[in-house]
Amino acid sequence: MDSTQEETRKLRRIVFATSAGTVFEAYDFILFGSLAPIISVQFFSGVNPTAAFIFTLMTFAAGFVVRPLGALVFGSMGDRTGRKKAFLITIAMMGGATFAIGLLPTYATIGIWAPILLIALRMIQGLAFGGEYGGAVVYTAEHAPDNKRGLFVGFIQTAAGFALFASFLIIFLTRSALGDESFEAWGWRIPFLLSIFLLAISLWIRMSLEESPMFQKMLAEGKAAKRPLREAFGQWKHLKLVILVLLGLMMLQGIVFYTAHFYSQFFITQILKLPTGTMTIVMLVVTGISVPFYLFFSWLSDRVGRKPIILAGGILAVVSGFPLFNAMTAVVNPALAEAQQSSPIVIMADPAECSVQLDPVGQADFISSCDIAKSTFATLGVSYSNQEAQANALTIISIGESTVESVDGANLSADELEIAKAQFQTRLNEALRNAGYPEGVNVDEVNLVLLGLLIFPLIIASTMTYAPCSAMAVELFPTRIRYTGLSLPYHIGSGWFGGFLPAIAFAMVAANGSIYFGLWYPTIMAAISVLVLAFLLPETKGRNLNDI
Repeated sequence: MDSTQEETRKLRRIVFATSAGTVFEAYDFILFGSLAPIISVQFFSGVNPTAAFIFTLMTFAAGFVVRPLGALVFGSMGDRTGRKKAFLITIAMMGGATFAIGLLPTYATIGIWAPILLIALRMIQGLAFGGEYGGAVVYTAEHAPDNKRGLFVGFIQTAAGFALFASFLIIFLTRSALGDESFEAWGWRIPFLLSIFLLAISLWIRMSLEESPMFQKMLAEGKAAKRPLREAFGQWKHLKLVILVLLGLMMLQGIVFYTAHFYSQFFITQILKLPTGTMTIVMLVVTGISVPFYLFFSWLSDRVGRKPIILAGGILAVVSGFPLFNAMTAVVNPALAEAQQSSPIVIMADPAECSVQLDPVGQADFISSCDIAKSTFATLGVSYSNQEAQANALTIISIGESTVESVDGANLSADELEIAKAQFQTRLNEALRNAGYPEGVNVDEVNLVLLGLLIFPLIIASTMTYAPCSAMAVELFPTRIRYTGLSLPYHIGSGWFGGFLPAIAFAMVAANGSIYFGLWYPTIMAAISVLVLAFLLPETKGRNLNDI
């Protein structure tokens, strides 16, 4: 075997090893997001349903809070002591925490300790993933030839798409085998427990890898950064680059990715009321079809450049969000879409009586007429607008031509309040029914193929922004601080701006009333990224990493 063939074989093994680890890492985070409605019931059953779901989304996001810390800790380790050591530690941490989630007792068993332990494990996952991704990307990029770097780094990006497909497939198979009742009671644990096999395979493969040649060369020449954190963030030329990469690349791919793969699910299941099992099938098919596009856009970026592809994906995401989500409503719940047009809902209330509908500890008293009305609507998945009423006026809900008075619970006992709420709910349901608002979704009447086609442009926008993104970031940072410099903006952009997106958008909907109001967050943030990328970041295709 000649040297060229040997190098190709070695590079394939490296790509497989780093990609296998990324499949494992992404699988864990995606699994939690996909099972959020079930986890909400299992771990936050002590609070009202709306607060429980928002709090579950915040727990999902808790893993992202510590990602930047993990990026700093393991990025510094990778730039000082080697890429391989850092991502061996991170994958072991991630795998142990994921397996432990599958063993956690629920709220019904140990009370408040259940969500506390869940959040702690999510933070361990986030800390580990903060160091994992940057290490895998840098390690692969430093082995790849200049003219094929986008393609080889793209295999790691493709691993995330494969992880999406794998998580949906395992959920679907487990649910199908056990049935909905058993799956939601205990079967949801199985996908988490199965991750132990992925961990064993990933560790075995990564143990056989050698250190990056660029890092070894840098060590031999005595050029390794002794204080990579200070060098990366204490020098303006490097700090400026970190900020631009964050705003122009990483925030964009994080926002678009989580809108396409997570918020679309939450919107369709929690607001439009399509059953979770049906939604899993749709996402399974759509993500399966999308996997090859990660490699296609990675390959294409080696030919036409990283920047045009990422920009095109960002623009597609900005202009398509509102039209696509409106179209999803018409496809999934056409009766709802028609009722919202013919009989719009207005809540007329004194703003001083209206609270934010979030109660993570279950202690808030939502007893004003405005709070009772809005907490009721938060579970219905219908849009409404707000109109200011006179001070101390009783909240009135206008539904087309009819009106319904809310309930003021200030002077009612607990039992009286429950009776009054039930009566209000009955009057409200009758008014909604008379106005044409549906009580649920008839799955047999939903065009699932068309729904998948509406989600697909969001997924394509995600692949376009995600696939070439890391190759471009690697080509912007010098070897001395590459691990640290890439990791921090990636995990702030993807972890904070992207990871918090479902919770922020869902809370915006609950606060404002419009089921589409949450889309303003990803639309505005993606538009900012497109402008930064277009005017402030250069093309990087074909750069020699040794020259940076």
